[in-house]
Amino acid sequence: MISSKKIRVIRLQNDADRAEAMKVLKETYRVEKNWVADEEKMFSVEDLADQNVSWFLAYYNDRPVGVVRILYDPPLDLYATYGLKPIDEEKGLDVESFVKENRIAEIGRFAVVPEFRKNILVAVNLMAAASHETVARGYSHYITDVFEGEKHSPLDFHTRVMGFQPVATHDTGELNCPNRRITLVLDIKAAYRRIRETKKWIYRFLTRNWEKELHDQMVAA
Repeated sequence: MISSKKIRVIRLQNDADRAEAMKVLKETYRVEKNWVADEEKMFSVEDLADQNVSWFLAYYNDRPVGVVRILYDPPLDLYATYGLKPIDEEKGLDVESFVKENRIAEIGRFAVVPEFRKNILVAVNLMAAASHETVARGYSHYITDVFEGEKHSPLDFHTRVMGFQPVATHDTGELNCPNRRITLVLDIKAAYRRIRETKKWIYRFLTRNWEKELHDQMVAA
């Protein structure tokens, strides 16, 4: 059984941290999934000094077991190349307006090594660290892509636990996977309020290190 007390998450700051994250990316994206030929290209050295990028790494004891990247203010032209198809044609996502009208942070490179994947504690710990920084920096929404029908897709975690909403699909992306991509969006303030009322243990877990100012920010109109 995985003990939550043995999980710790760090924000990556140097080459040694990056090398540890590479172990997770290699094991999941290259060896297990064969989605990339070279995991080094997934985590640029320049990311360590880029103020618009944050990488978080989860350890179980001293073993790196999970990783996630947050990209702040993702470039609009990135989404334009994907050819997004709205899931609801009447309420279709206008990506350009959405990005311009909100403060967006993109979740990517979300990976947990196979033996720790069935237990959500690693994923929740990663999201706790990432969401603390995201809210502290004043961002209002998350956006991410998951693969439709992929065996280990985090779609269920994102939608059922976190409250992401599917808004569009697209067939192409940077990873070598034939599955269609589903684009998901999360209104962080709305998710905070929903989780606080309906998923109390996850709420306590996600916000256990939050300052009072962050809670006040989430409940403000």
